[in-house]
Amino acid sequence: MKDSETFVQALNALPHGQEFRFLDRLISLEPGKRGRGEYWVRGDEPFLKGHFPGQPLFPGVLLVEAAAQLAGVVAQSDPGLNPLKQLKLTGMRAIKIYGTASPGSCIQLEAVISGRLSGLVQASVQAWIDNALILSGEIILSGQV
Repeated sequence: MKDSETFVQALNALPHGQEFRFLDRLISLEPGKRGRGEYWVRGDEPFLKGHFPGQPLFPGVLLVEAAAQLAGVVAQSDPGLNPLKQLKLTGMRAIKIYGTASPGSCIQLEAVISGRLSGLVQASVQAWIDNALILSGEIILSGQV
């Protein structure tokens, strides 16, 4: 599905404030199943000053957060299910960080929902920069039905 209004609605459903949103744009969305998105590391993010002074790097833990945000967008967009309340990242499995991003990098993200059970959502996630894999693994989101 490629509908800009649907994409905007899906992104606006994120509960995060703009200061903690690591998903700038949806590239594709198959509601409830899979999605691709991107985040541009602008260089003005406050945390980059300290990670690391003079050589700013996007923290690996925030790569996981970006992937979780995309997985949440995909899960909450399922037209056959009511959105979960207070959806949060609650688990990680086999997360591997192979690289990092620096200012000016575009992080490409993908999330595929691999399972759902009541208030639990499992997703396989990956991230790339310039076609080089920098993150892979599975995350678990949970919320109230």
